[in-house]
Amino acid sequence: MSQFLYVLPALACPVGMGAMMWFMMRSGRKNTTSPAATDPREQGLASLRKEIDDLRAQVAPQPGVQHRERTQ
Repeated sequence: MSQFLYVLPALACPVGMGAMMWFMMRSGRKNTTSPAATDPREQGLASLRKEIDDLRAQVAPQPGVQHRERTQ
C-alpha cells in the first residue's frame, strides 16, 4: 500500500493531462459555426477586398481608349 502512494503523484500528471485534453476536444465540437462567418473583422476584410476589386475593374484599361505612359 505504501508503494501505491509513491506511484499516485507520478500518475496524477498524465491522467490529469489526458482529462484536460478530452474536455478540450469535447468543447471544440460544440462550436458548429465557423469563426470567419461571425467575426466582424473577417466581414470587414471581405468588404474591403470587394471594394478593391471594383476599383481595379474601373481603372483597368478599356479597349479603344489610349492611355499615355507614365515615366518616373
